[in-house]
Amino acid sequence: MSKNKLTGIALLIVLVASFTVLLSLGSGIYREKPPIPTAFTDTSGQPVFTQNDIEQGQLVWRSMGGHQLGSIWGHGSYVAPDWTADWLHREAQAWLSITAKQRFNRDFAELDTEQQAGLEKALRNDIRHNTVIEGAEDKTYVALSTTRIAAINEVTQHYLSLFGDDPELSSLREQYAMKEGTITDVGHRELLNAFLFWGAWAAVTERPGYDYTYTNNWPYDPQIGNLPTSDNIVWSVLSVVTLILGIAMLIWHHACCKEEALPEPAKEDPLFHTKPTASQKAVGKYFITAIGLFLLQILLGGVTAHYAVEGQEFYGIAISEILPYSVTRTWHTQLAVFWIATAWLGTGLYIAPALSGYEPKYQRLGVNVLWVALVVVVLGSMAGEWLGVQQYFDLDMNFLFGHQGYEYIDLGRVWQILLLGGLLIWLALVTASMRPALKVSSDMQPVIWVLYASCVAIGLFYGAGLFMGKHSNLAIAEYWRWWVVHLWVEGFFETFATSVIALMLVRLGLIRAHSANGAVLFSTVIFLTGGLIGTLHHLYFTGTQTSVIAWGAIFSALEVVPLALIGFEAMETYRLRKASPWMERYHWAIMFFVATSFWNLVGAGVLGFLINPPISLYFIQGLNTTATHAHAAFMGVYGMLGMGLMLFCLRGLTGNMQWNHKYLKGAFWTLNIGLAGMVFMSLLPVGIVQFFAAIDHGYWYARSPAVIHSELVENLVWMRMFGDIIFSVGGLLMAAFLFDLIKKAISSKSAKAKQTVALA
Repeated sequence: MSKNKLTGIALLIVLVASFTVLLSLGSGIYREKPPIPTAFTDTSGQPVFTQNDIEQGQLVWRSMGGHQLGSIWGHGSYVAPDWTADWLHREAQAWLSITAKQRFNRDFAELDTEQQAGLEKALRNDIRHNTVIEGAEDKTYVALSTTRIAAINEVTQHYLSLFGDDPELSSLREQYAMKEGTITDVGHRELLNAFLFWGAWAAVTERPGYDYTYTNNWPYDPQIGNLPTSDNIVWSVLSVVTLILGIAMLIWHHACCKEEALPEPAKEDPLFHTKPTASQKAVGKYFITAIGLFLLQILLGGVTAHYAVEGQEFYGIAISEILPYSVTRTWHTQLAVFWIATAWLGTGLYIAPALSGYEPKYQRLGVNVLWVALVVVVLGSMAGEWLGVQQYFDLDMNFLFGHQGYEYIDLGRVWQILLLGGLLIWLALVTASMRPALKVSSDMQPVIWVLYASCVAIGLFYGAGLFMGKHSNLAIAEYWRWWVVHLWVEGFFETFATSVIALMLVRLGLIRAHSANGAVLFSTVIFLTGGLIGTLHHLYFTGTQTSVIAWGAIFSALEVVPLALIGFEAMETYRLRKASPWMERYHWAIMFFVATSFWNLVGAGVLGFLINPPISLYFIQGLNTTATHAHAAFMGVYGMLGMGLMLFCLRGLTGNMQWNHKYLKGAFWTLNIGLAGMVFMSLLPVGIVQFFAAIDHGYWYARSPAVIHSELVENLVWMRMFGDIIFSVGGLLMAAFLFDLIKKAISSKSAKAKQTVALA
C-alpha cells in the first residue's frame, strides 16, 4: 500500500474518531448542562425568577447585542464587564453588607479580620450549596435565603438603572460604552436580570456531588470560593508535556524524511496563455467586494477601539445613539468573516474550472446570482442588527431578522439560513465545475479530493449554528457556536487553503505533484488531529463537564504542534518567489503566503497557546489577551491568506496587464507592520495588565473601570492608533491597487473597441 493511501486512511480515522469524541462530549453537555429551574423561590415558595423569565431574559440579552456588549461566562466583548463576574461580585458585597449590619450593626469594611472571614465563610455556605429540588411533573425549584434575595434585589436595582437611562449612572454607562436607554422597556430590563442572575447562579453553585461549580469554578473570585480546580491545574501541566512531546516527534519525522528536489521551473509562466472562462471573469467582482468590506471593517474597528477610551463619544461627537458600541463591534467582527469568506469563495469559484478545464452551462449566471445573494445577506443582516440593538424589533422578530447575540454568528436566524443557502449554491457551482477533475485519474487526485471535501465541509458545517434554537441553554448554544467558529472558520477553511495553494504551485510547475499530495495529506492529518477536538478549549467554563477540560487541554496543545515547523514552510515558500524570472508576476501573492506562515506561528501558535491551557484561560478568558490572539490569528492568518489567494486569481484574470507593484509592496508591509503594532503595542500589554489584576484581585476587577479606564490602560489603548493608522494605509493601498487594475481594464476594453471600429 502506498504512503499516500496510508495517509488517506489515517485522515479518515482522524475524522471519524474526532467527531465521535466531539459528539459524545456534546451529548454529555446536553445531559449535564446547568439546569434552568422551573422557578427560583423564597423560603415560602413564592417565585423570584421563573424559567420563562430566564428564557425571555436571554432573548432580551440577545436583542441588546449579547456578546457584543460585555460578556457572559467570559465570552464576548471587553469594554463592558463580564456580567457573570460583575453580578457575583455585587451580590457578594451586598450580602456581606446586609449581614454585617444585621449581626454587628456595622459596615463590613469596619469589621476585624476574624469577623470578616466568618461572614465570608457564611456567604460561601449560602450561595455555593446546590438547593435544586425535584418537584412534581419534572418541575424543579431552587429556594433562596432571605439574605440572598435581599442582595439580589440590590443588584437588580443597579442593573435596572444601568440598562435604562438613570442619570446617576450616566458616567458608568459611558465607561462601559453603553448608550443611554440600552433597553428601553423596563419589563425587558427585569427579564434581563433573571437571565444574568441565572448565569451567575450557575457560576457559583456547585454541581451535585462535587465541590466545584457548573462552570468549573470560573470566574476566579476567592471571596466566593471560586478557585482553580485540580482538573484545571493537572491537565494544564499535561498539555504542556503533550506540546513538547508532539513537537519532538514532528521534528524527528521532519529530520527522517528526505526532501524531494524541486523540479526545474519552466522557461515561461505555464498559466500565462490560459484564458479565463466566462464564470472566472465574473469572479472578479467577489474580490472587489471583499476589499470594500475590508475597508469598512477597518473603519468600524477604529471606531470600536476608540469607544474604549472615549466612551459614548468619538472625538467629542456623541455617536453612540446612532452607532452604539454593540453595533460597531458586531459589524467589525462579522465583516471580518464576510470579507475573508468572500475572497476564499471567489477563489473556489475561480480554481474549480481551472482544475477541470470544464465550464458548466449557466455557471456564469450562477456566479452572478450567488454574488447578489451574498450582498443581500451582508447588507440585510447588518441593517437587521442595527434595528435589533436599537430595540425596534420585538423579541421574536429580533431573533428572526435582528441580532442573535452570539459573537461571529450575530446575524438573525433568517439571514443565517439565507447565508447557508448561499454556501450551498457555492458548493453546487464548485461541484459542477470540479466533477470532471474528480473522475479523471491524475497525479493530483488526492489533493483535489481533499480540496473538494473541504468545500463540502465549508458548505455544510455553517449549518451547525442552526442547532441552537431561540431558547437553547447557554451551554448548548456555546457548544454549537464553536462548531461554526472553530471548525468552519479555523478548520475546514484552512484545509481548503492548504489544498488550493498546493494546486496553484503544482500548476506553476514549482513543486512536484507527488510531493504536493504527500504534504497536503500529511499536514491535513496533523492539523485535524488537534484541530477538531481542540475546539473544546473554548468550552472549559461554559457549563460543561470536567472531561471537556481534559480533552480540550491535550488536543489544543496538539493544534500548536504543526506550527513549530511553520518556519520551514515559510522559507520554502519564500524561495519560490525567485524560482524563475516569470515568478515576479506572483511575487506579492507568494509574500502574502509567507506572511500567513509567520502569523500562523506567532498569532495562532505562540499567542494561541498563551490562552489555551486551562489554568491560563481560567484567569485571562475574555481579557485583551483573547483579542490579541484573535487579531493576530484571524487577520494575520486568514486575512493574509485571503489576500494571497485573491492576488493569485487576479493574476490569471488580468493576463499580461502591468501591475502597480508599488501599491502591493506598500500594502503588504503596512498591513503586516500595522497588525504587529496594534497587537504588540496595545492589545498584548493591556491583556498583561489585566492578567495581573485578575490574579491579584479577582476576575471581576480585571474587567472593571478601575483597570479598563486606568491611566496606564487608556494610554496603551491610545498607542493602538499607530498600528491602526498604518494598517488602514495598507487597506487603502490594496484598494488603490484594485482601482488601478479596473481603470486599466476599462482602458484596454475601450482601446480594443476603437480598434474593432477602425478595422470595420
